[in-house]
Amino acid sequence: MKLPTLIIAALIGLAGPAMIGPPAAWAGPPAALVEDVQGDVAGAELMDYVAPGQVIKLGPDGAVVMSYLKSCRRETVNGAGSVTVGPGESTVDGATLKSDIVNCDASHAQATSRETSEVAATIVRSVGPDSTPMAQAIIYSASPIFEAKGRGTLIVERLDQPGERQQVELSGRQYKGRFYDFAGTSHPLTPGGTYVASFSNLRIVFKVDAQAKAGPGPAVGRLIRFN
Repeated sequence: MKLPTLIIAALIGLAGPAMIGPPAAWAGPPAALVEDVQGDVAGAELMDYVAPGQVIKLGPDGAVVMSYLKSCRRETVNGAGSVTVGPGESTVDGATLKSDIVNCDASHAQATSRETSEVAATIVRSVGPDSTPMAQAIIYSASPIFEAKGRGTLIVERLDQPGERQQVELSGRQYKGRFYDFAGTSHPLTPGGTYVASFSNLRIVFKVDAQAKAGPGPAVGRLIRFN
């Protein structure tokens, strides 16, 4: 299920004030990202992180799609019932669950901003005319989603070939105050390219899969996290 066009617009900052995220009771390491919500759903919203033990309730017309950060398991749950989030997969009561495995970088999803920024600085300093930059993460779409909280300048610059550079001024009004989606822009990245993304004092070096295509797709497979 692809992200709706309206949601893509919201992710690039056309929405109103930032929405409130998941309840504080679930403030722990996230297990999955909610990628789509349809109909009567309580307990999670679009682009919420959800934690193990969290329960999402669905009405008869309810549907939720979420992808697990470690297992890269993407689940679609439909119909009246409930779904309980686990460490790597869900359990359902009454509802119908379908799942598949999508391309995602589980190691990047669990890294901290400090870890990635320190390593990225070393990689960027070591890049020379004959060197091949080492990526810290890989995405499987030419249209990444950047999780960059608040205001600041997002800079995406190619490392393996000079000349490709994009700069976006984030006002803090990106979706939920933190998600900016390149799928809603006309400037996709180059498949196979290696890039460094910077926001505030954080940076990460990532590679775009050689078979990647532009446009919307599973969010967990194109997510670059600064937070």
